[in-house]
Amino acid sequence: MHIQNPLSRVTAIAAGAVAIAALTACSTPPQSTSPPFYPLPPSGQTAPPAATPPAPKPQAIFIRPAPGRTLSGFDGTRNKGMDIAGNLGDPVVAAADGRVVYVGGELRGYGNMVIVQHNDTFLTAYANAKTILVKEKDVVRQGQKIAEIGNSDADRVKLHFEIRKQGVAVDPEPYLNGTLR
Repeated sequence: MHIQNPLSRVTAIAAGAVAIAALTACSTPPQSTSPPFYPLPPSGQTAPPAATPPAPKPQAIFIRPAPGRTLSGFDGTRNKGMDIAGNLGDPVVAAADGRVVYVGGELRGYGNMVIVQHNDTFLTAYANAKTILVKEKDVVRQGQKIAEIGNSDADRVKLHFEIRKQGVAVDPEPYLNGTLR
């Protein structure tokens, strides 16, 4: 049978009490639950409304591939993307980082086209190009010039731009302005 030394037991209890006191002394004092005091405005004046900072604008994952105005927007049937005005030879930039998966002109109505895969969810297509500056399997960065605006297989000089989500064409505008991600 082992008899515990009473002195070591007292020492251990005292050490524990000191540790608890030290933790209590280092902890944050309790916060007051009463509301803060704000002085009233002088008689006859109203208090200014509390300033609420504007919510930060959500960051868009895609940038606009060309700066021109929108000629026609997405309607889901006749236009599966958007047409952007420009001048012959204006730059077309990658809307987001990705890998070029198609370069060609075999698809009727699209002319010279580049398709960039961004991830397992999104692809972007850039059609009616005058000149294509990338090749299949190239890795491109957001904002990198990948083509020049043209009128190949189109009625006028323009960029036809599409975003495809899970293979389905979606309206590009909400993705370009940060409303959708």
